[in-house]
Amino acid sequence: MTPLLKTFAAGAAALAFACSPVLAQTFPSKPVRIVVGFSPGGSNDIIARLIAPKLGELLGQQVVVENRTGAGGAIAISSVLAAPADGHTLSMCTTGTSSIQPHLGPMPFNPETDLVPVTQIANAPYVLMVHSSLPAKNVREFVAYAKQNPGKINFASSGNATGGHLAGEMFKSLAGVNLVHVPYKGTSQAITDLLSGQVQVIFDQPVSSMQYARSGQLRALGVGSLKRLGAFPDLPTIHEAGVPNFDPVTWTGICAPKNTPPAAVARLQADIAKVLAMPEISRKLVQDGLEPVGSTPEQFREFLAADKAKWGRVIKQANVKAE
Repeated sequence: MTPLLKTFAAGAAALAFACSPVLAQTFPSKPVRIVVGFSPGGSNDIIARLIAPKLGELLGQQVVVENRTGAGGAIAISSVLAAPADGHTLSMCTTGTSSIQPHLGPMPFNPETDLVPVTQIANAPYVLMVHSSLPAKNVREFVAYAKQNPGKINFASSGNATGGHLAGEMFKSLAGVNLVHVPYKGTSQAITDLLSGQVQVIFDQPVSSMQYARSGQLRALGVGSLKRLGAFPDLPTIHEAGVPNFDPVTWTGICAPKNTPPAAVARLQADIAKVLAMPEISRKLVQDGLEPVGSTPEQFREFLAADKAKWGRVIKQANVKAE
């Protein structure tokens, strides 16, 4: 267990001890559901299904992952908010639902007031992936090729105004290129068309696309963070490859409905932090280009405020509108 995760786990354990003994003893009293607002095979789904079995062992109850797609994750969260606030129904909260969508217009809920942050699971920078038929072998060659072919290169995303879309808009602005955005209804559909060559580019999280780079079906050109990924040390950052300050990083976390008992939140955070610290889990996350976190609810809440402000600036600059 890393020192950071040890601190989070210890703090959560102390908080749980201070909470109501009765609530601590009665939670969980039935299976726990983690509702994912995106299709199976995407990064959020993969992460949820990775931690669910181990979390179930610690909780002593089965943890079930349920996919409810649509509206950029809003349908899933709305279903969670309709369930009893007892800790047994949780949402995979994401960059999109918590940091991006509030800037795009009215939502059926307020992520800041209707949801309780439980813990941030992991951070993930976007990777610039291209179809193997594209002649560019690195970021500089890709930028040059895009400038020679303005408006002729399509980049896919899991949907309009998603993190992958905004990462592409950020890249277009910083690199001075004209790419055409093609939104899909989920990452798996976007990857399918990228593999077939119907689109040429995607800005995606490593967990759902690096397997295709390893097999040679796609080509990874660079990572969208200011430092290289430990799992892929030979993959340069897009920042160092000639597109300064390109650092779109997405994240995944667990949230619960407001009024969820503090004892349940503390128990969930402590056990999730323990799962993230398990060697087989942390190793898998790191191998997939993710950074395990396991923060306390308070730390997660502070992070959410800063992240929302960051993506708001990107949306305003790119003039992104909701569909």
